[in-house]
Amino acid sequence: MTKIAVLRFPGTWSERDFEHALGLVGAETRILWHEDVRLEGFDAAVVPGGFAYGDYVRAGAIARLSPAIRELRRFAEAGGPVLGSCNGFQILCEAGLLPGALTRNTGLEFRCDWVGMRIETDATPFTRGLRGDLVRMPIAHGEGCWVADAATVARVEERGLVVFRYVDEHGRATPEANPNGSVNNIAGLRNEMGNVVGLMPHPERCAEPLMGGTDGLKVLRSLVASVGKEVAEEAPVTSGTKAADQQGAAYLKGAAYLKGCG
Repeated sequence: MTKIAVLRFPGTWSERDFEHALGLVGAETRILWHEDVRLEGFDAAVVPGGFAYGDYVRAGAIARLSPAIRELRRFAEAGGPVLGSCNGFQILCEAGLLPGALTRNTGLEFRCDWVGMRIETDATPFTRGLRGDLVRMPIAHGEGCWVADAATVARVEERGLVVFRYVDEHGRATPEANPNGSVNNIAGLRNEMGNVVGLMPHPERCAEPLMGGTDGLKVLRSLVASVGKEVAEEAPVTSGTKAADQQGAAYLKGAAYLKGCG
């Protein structure tokens, strides 16, 4: 069974979501406190979303000083797969494991919504066989605008380091499809080796129909398959018109339940 470490910093809030979603694809997870991270024996590591250290100074700036980053860097340099989502992406950029930086959204507003993305490469453990796929995932961030100097942007594009790009329902990278002002509609990147990937959307929050979508399972299944372990059986609903109808019905049922709880 694939064994995945999920890191927890002060202020992390998405570690349990990743634990649950990874369990759906047959992976065994262990949540590790950032001061006690040892990645020997793990097949991959995840840096989840949240507000590490309250995002003081800027998102990820304090977390990059954690002892966990030294271990994460060692693991990544040895070829270990590392995924950072939302705050995890910010931390990976601040730590220098991915290029560029995440800054305040254009408009200076916190964005909590669903976005469309196109998967630009399959040269990562998280996107095997997915190049060209259009996926839909939720976002929840105030500092998701990816920026870099002109030379870095050119290198990222020329070397195929863009993994996810914000697009509309037709697969077009338009300004309207960009929720935060990221340069070139970039939603996620990889490193040169391809084993470290960061993205602002949350794949762990779209792993069940009740949550409104299941496209996050594509990323998680790809990881499990890439490290040579058994992949869990395909979820009954993933895409298509029938799937959308079933997902919508499930969403409305869940919303009604939550309304009743209020």
